[in-house]
This record gives sequence, structure tokens and C-alpha cells, in this order.
Amino acid sequence: MSTQTTKNISPVTEEVVNSFQPLDKDQALEKVEECHQAFLEWRKRPIEERAKIVAKLGEVLRNNQDELTSLMRREMGKLEEEGAQEIELCASICEYSAENGPGELAEETRTLDQGRGIITHQPIGVIFGIQPWNFPIYQVIRYTAPNLVAGNGILLKHAENVWGMGQKLESLFREAGLPKNLFTHLCIDHDVAEAVIKHQRVRGVTFTGSAAGGRKVAEIAAKALKKTVLELGSNDAYIVLEDADLEKAVEACALGRFNNAGQTCIAAKRFIVVDSIYEEFKKRYLEAAKSQDPAPMAREDLRDKLHEQVKESIQRGAECLLGGEIPDKQGYYYPPTLLENVKPGMPAYDEELFGPVAALIKAKDEDDAMRIANDSVYGLGGGIFSKDEKRAIELARNHFDTGMVNINAYNLAKPNMPFGGVKNSGYGREHGGFGIKEFVNTKSIMIG
Repeated sequence: MSTQTTKNISPVTEEVVNSFQPLDKDQALEKVEECHQAFLEWRKRPIEERAKIVAKLGEVLRNNQDELTSLMRREMGKLEEEGAQEIELCASICEYSAENGPGELAEETRTLDQGRGIITHQPIGVIFGIQPWNFPIYQVIRYTAPNLVAGNGILLKHAENVWGMGQKLESLFREAGLPKNLFTHLCIDHDVAEAVIKHQRVRGVTFTGSAAGGRKVAEIAAKALKKTVLELGSNDAYIVLEDADLEKAVEACALGRFNNAGQTCIAAKRFIVVDSIYEEFKKRYLEAAKSQDPAPMAREDLRDKLHEQVKESIQRGAECLLGGEIPDKQGYYYPPTLLENVKPGMPAYDEELFGPVAALIKAKDEDDAMRIANDSVYGLGGGIFSKDEKRAIELARNHFDTGMVNINAYNLAKPNMPFGGVKNSGYGREHGGFGIKEFVNTKSIMIG
């Protein structure tokens, strides 16, 4: 067994929350085999029975809300109100997967020139998820709920600072009626995770995290000829056009940037405002930013990286209108920060700032705003504010180079809408019935 103990530090108090002894390679691979054996039995159960247990999981999550929100607060600093919203989203995902999964995976019959064909969707085996800390329950439920309905087994490598949540979820899955070993949380480091990806029993890998991390996971999986789904970072642009409802735009853009202390892959990060209303939007947005309740960032190193990105942006010519300094207080706090005069070559323009930092960018007109929005290596989400809904839909459909677009609102994930990105934001889709087919064998049976 590894001699290195992993300690979780509270971002609120800077005290040790708990500690864990990671599994070594042999121990982890033994659990892979146990998960596979559980899968062999699980796949035999009728899909309606599997769905019923997944629906029960949503109920169990709601029943344990207080304990779960408290654990999130201790491990990664999430405000309890935001934790409650996350739990409700997860319960909804469980319900949606249970209600719609059987229909999504229903067999289809097609007529052939001679005879008939059957299309069936069968589970493939153990799916390994490598997940981050920012939504420590949602990131797990997002891939587990549909894959359990589909009949697969689940392994989880959670981020080290939320290993307590990984263990808690394993116990709640059992409480909901899931067979032993079918969902297993692995306390492992990156080297052991690589061995898990390569294991013959692992049939698919889903990863949420940075583009750099996604490349490494995809490379390892590709060499083993295993499918991956990658949900990576972004620097989502929100465009505010001349005819926008400014009150609605400012409210949504503030929520989109500062929710979860800005630590959200689909957070609104760059605000591209046409010249004619730029000053008024800036004035209102500055006031909205000042009114935000501060929440700590999850780790000290993440806060320090964010601060370096802010400082470099300022050194390259950005102007700091608010925040931009690490407060002298306990906890890993970073203030709501507002930068303007943000241009290419600055981290605030080119990179993902994973924290409560907003970048204001002035555009000449609609065409210029769309050009700036698409001037990014990322393509996860984005937004458009305009009273001309028809025009906004046309821009979203035909011009916004992202996987998701909000119009006159800011939304997190929705159980009935596909979730995922393009370019350096990854590939594959989750939610909306799409995720349940990412890791199944769509099999053709032809009868003569």
C-alpha cells in the first residue's frame, strides 16, 4: 500500500477535514475486476428494474441533503444554498434517466430487402469516470445515472480534495439498492488511474477537467482503443447587443460569473458588449459584482493561479475596476473582480479563468461581437442578450461555435438538454437522452 496519505484541507478554515490512504495499483485493479463481476449480473436485470433503482437514488440524495451540503462546504467551500441546488439537479437527472432511459434504448425494427433488421442497444461493461471537485455530486451523477440505466458498471476517480464525497456517494448508491461493487469510488493517484484506463475490463472513459488533462486521458485511452467522452474547460462569451434588456442581462451575467465562486466550466467568463451600450452595462455590472456574497475557492493553489492570471492580464494592459487582490483573511477567498480593456494575448481573453473574475470586452457592433466570441480555442457554452429573439436564435444556430447557447438567460445543465462542447472544450454529449447512448453497443441484427 502507498505510504503517502492524502489530506483534505478546508478552503474555509484551512484546517484538515479528513485524510485518506490511496489504493496501490494491485488493490485498484482488484476493484476493477469486482466491478466487472457486478456488471455481469446487473446487465441481466430488466431495464425497468435498473431505472427504478436509479430513480430511488434521486430520492436518497434529497433525503441526505443537509449532510451532503455540509460535506461540500467542508471539502470544497460551496455555499449551502448552492449545494442544495446541486442536489436538486442531481435528483432531477436521476428521475429523467429513469423515466426516459427505457424509451431511448428501446429496440427498433427496420425493413430489409430480404427479411428484417433489429437495432438493439446493449451495455458494454465498466465505465471509468475521472471527475473534478467543483460540483462534487453533479459531476458523478451526470455520467452514472444514464450508464446505470443502460446496464453498465461504474468506477469513479474523484478529485483528491473531495474523496470524502466519493466515499459518501458510494454508501448512498448502496442505500438506493445498487448491488455491491457496481459503483465503486477509487482513492487513487494519476499513475494508478492510468493503469485502470488500460485494464481490459474498462470499456469506456469519461473525463471532466482541463484541456491538458483531457489530452492525456484521451491519449492513454486511444492507445488502448477505448472510447472517451471529454467535457473540458472554456472561456464562455456572453454577447450583449444594443437592444438587450440590460436589467435582465446584468442579472444573468452576474449569476453566470459568480455562481459557485466562478468555478464552473460553463460559467459566463467574457462579456462582449456593443459600443452603444457598453458604458451603461459596465456601470450596472460593476454594482452587481460589488453585491456578491464571497465564497472561498476550493484550494489555495487554484486561487494563486487565478491571481497570477489577473496580474498578468493587468500587466498586459487590462484595467482592474474591482477586486484583483488576495484578501488578508482566513480561507482561500478571492474577491469578485472586474477587468476591462481585455484584449487578445491576455489570460483574461485567451484562457479559462476558473474563479470570480469577469472580463469586459467592447465590440463595435453585432458582427464584431460574434467574431470576438468565436475567437477562442474553446467552445463549450455562451450567451446572447437581445429583444429580437428570432435574430438571437439565428445567431446561436448558425454562427456561435459552441455546444450550448443561452438566450436572454444563464442556465447550468438541464437534464433534458444535451450538454457538451466543441474545439478544446471536448467531445461527446451528456444529458437529454444523448449521454445514455455514449457507452452502449448499438448492435445490428439482420434476419433473412
